[in-house]
Amino acid sequence: MSTQPLDAIVIGGGIVGASAALWLARAGKQVALLERDFCGSRSSGVNYGGVRRQGRSLVQLPLSCRAHQIWGQLPELLGIDGEYVRSGHLKLARSESDFAALQRWATLSEPFDLGLQLLDRQQLRARFPWVGDIAVGASYCPEDGHANPRLMSPAFAQAARRHGAHVHEQCTVTAVEPSGAGFTVHTAQGQRFSAPWLLNCAGAWAAALASQVGEPVPLVAGHPAMLVTEPLPMFMTASTGVEGGGIYARQVARGNCVMGGGQGFALGESTARAGQLAVLDILRNACELYPALAGAQAIRTWSGTEGYLPDREPVLGPSSTTPGLLHGFGFAGAGFQIGPAAGEALAECILLGEPRHSLQAFSIERFQHSTRSNAPCA
Repeated sequence: MSTQPLDAIVIGGGIVGASAALWLARAGKQVALLERDFCGSRSSGVNYGGVRRQGRSLVQLPLSCRAHQIWGQLPELLGIDGEYVRSGHLKLARSESDFAALQRWATLSEPFDLGLQLLDRQQLRARFPWVGDIAVGASYCPEDGHANPRLMSPAFAQAARRHGAHVHEQCTVTAVEPSGAGFTVHTAQGQRFSAPWLLNCAGAWAAALASQVGEPVPLVAGHPAMLVTEPLPMFMTASTGVEGGGIYARQVARGNCVMGGGQGFALGESTARAGQLAVLDILRNACELYPALAGAQAIRTWSGTEGYLPDREPVLGPSSTTPGLLHGFGFAGAGFQIGPAAGEALAECILLGEPRHSLQAFSIERFQHSTRSNAPCA
């Protein structure tokens, strides 16, 4: 049973939900953060750790650029740096058509001042000699980078607690009851929380609450395959990705190379495995793109569960059916970097009446077959 009146309840302790709780608590709001496992232990804590603006859809760039500012303030905001490094992000092209796609995106993203550098084959070899000959060019974003998700994602919840948020882990929500005064949330542990605002940040499991309030969404679960190598001599001077997908890789200060690509498979509702075929494909791509990895030993593989929507854009913003309900889910494996700004935008719906950056492109209404207008944030 909650012991005092609450202003908001957040379901889901990933980086989006925990950051929303932090922004609300910093503003003096009474907020409860409910996580059925441990905060940051799901997709927010087991992802690749890329902190990039490059390669996002253009509609995400305003939030992504705001998140870039927040990432630069981590020690002041959270008390740790989370091993965040602005190493630069190198997006490789394996064909001339892929390089043309990088050039088009660079032109379209010019208003956001990302400082992109387009590198042809010769320039790429001169700057990054550790990249394999299969790459014909690249786009380099010098201020993008990477961080340790195992440190970062829980840190937002810990900071929220320090600012007065009521953080409840191993707290499974069993029922949500909308009412005229807001929402009452029941848990398997016998707790009951009530507040006028409810934030649905439950990741790959968020569709159930959306359906309950008449907003079904085609959210599907995905299971990215990940691996890490033994420590190696330092050679990889930027976080990397590939136009068209297939593999992403970075090297941490201890020398280990973290890599991902493809999909694993679910073992149950909340567990997944990378799978042998996905791991072999990552290793094949790695040897082509990063020859220094030939013969390296993979010491661990893992996966997680992420939520994907057909257009690969998140649902972020107010419910179209239920006043006081805010959604923040479906980031399709790209929520780590943008998460702090997504959480801030949700908090702004409560604190300011509307977010500073438009969320219209992420409205849940795009999945609804109706003409009803978008509900206001307040």
